[in-house]
Amino acid sequence: MKRSTTIFFYFLGGYVLLQFTWWAYHLIELTKGGQLENDNVNRKMLMIMSEGLVFLLIILVGLWRIRYSMKKDMVQANRQKNFLLSVTHELKTPLASNKLMLQTILKHKLDQEKQDQILEKAISENVRLEGMIDNILNATKLDHNSLQTHHTRFSVNQLVNKVVERYLKTYQISGLKVIENSQSTTLADENMIETLLVNLIDNAIKYCDTNPEITIEICEKNELIFIDVCDNGLGIHKNMQSEIFKKFVRVGDENVRSKKGSGLGLYIASEFAKVNNGRLFLLESSTKGSIFRIELKKA
Repeated sequence: MKRSTTIFFYFLGGYVLLQFTWWAYHLIELTKGGQLENDNVNRKMLMIMSEGLVFLLIILVGLWRIRYSMKKDMVQANRQKNFLLSVTHELKTPLASNKLMLQTILKHKLDQEKQDQILEKAISENVRLEGMIDNILNATKLDHNSLQTHHTRFSVNQLVNKVVERYLKTYQISGLKVIENSQSTTLADENMIETLLVNLIDNAIKYCDTNPEITIEICEKNELIFIDVCDNGLGIHKNMQSEIFKKFVRVGDENVRSKKGSGLGLYIASEFAKVNNGRLFLLESSTKGSIFRIELKKA
């Protein structure tokens, strides 16, 4: 249980013990001889009944609070279990794939072009593995408040185009494009904003169909810069929209899941936006897919 729930539990237990001691004292007083007047007896009985009602109310509130905390902890424990299962699988997959590709190069006399293709695939798997490890490390740092930021002034357009060019080269996604309606700069941790963008694009690719269409639009209003990441993917059900930025939360049924991921990407993206004096949120979409908006301050 959480610390606050534990404190409340011990407080409730102490209150119960003191209350029973208090009642026992008054009952002993009431049962002494007949020297007490009826008015005094009635007054003490009324006091005991009033305290009993308060006691009952506190007990009910305490039970509800403990039940709520237990239910919340069970949900979190289940998410952590799913996280460990998915991460274990996804860490093993690129390692096994790279091992197989390297063995293929060693055992077979392949021409240079074929070797280059295999090595490019191995590098791509390595990049994906590195990204997942970075997410785990970042989530750990966020939990322990040990994340350090290095704010510098940089061009939002240049950063977005750099990230997009890398994806176009690595994944050759023809449907990935940038719309630039602003040329502003921001004061933030450039590496964090890059990670934020990468997590959003990875998320879009993951939940899109075989032909993903992802548009990144940069615009501004007053003293704010907006980066909208739009995709034609599965979209997010209204029941899940308030949960997606929490740790270990993933869209869909865990029992029949076919999408890769750890449930950390959107959590880290949201927290990175916050520590850079910005925010990340989901916009309403009238079409298929999702629209995530990064909001940053101009510099």
